Amino acid sequence: MTAPERLKSRAEPRHCGWCGLRLPDERDGRGRVGRPRRYCSQSCRQRAYERRSAVQRGGLPEDAVVLSAAELADLQDRLFQLRCAAEDVVTAADDGAAPGELKDLAAQVVRSAHGLERLR
Repeated sequence: MTAPERLKSRAEPRHCGWCGLRLPDERDGRGRVGRPRRYCSQSCRQRAYERRSAVQRGGLPEDAVVLSAAELADLQDRLFQLRCAAEDVVTAADDGAAPGELKDLAAQVVRSAHGLERLR
């Protein structure tokens, strides 16, 4: 990784590996050493460990993602909302919508995409 890539990756917000909450910025002057945090709390770290252990016992690959039926249905709903929002932008552009209306529709696409960033 080049120096500019490292600086860029440090500037981007990081999220908890379990719950998805944004992690506090570690460049706050406390002089932290070691690896960057992956989890927001000990509880999230424990839940992630338990899931990794269960995946290993179940014979699934290490990078497997396990979702409950409810989580899958919720994810599918949010993907549908994102697709509909994107289709609204295309339709409005084809119909010659004003820039302000297109901007509002694009903002809706962004809001829908933000909802997809967290799986839990």
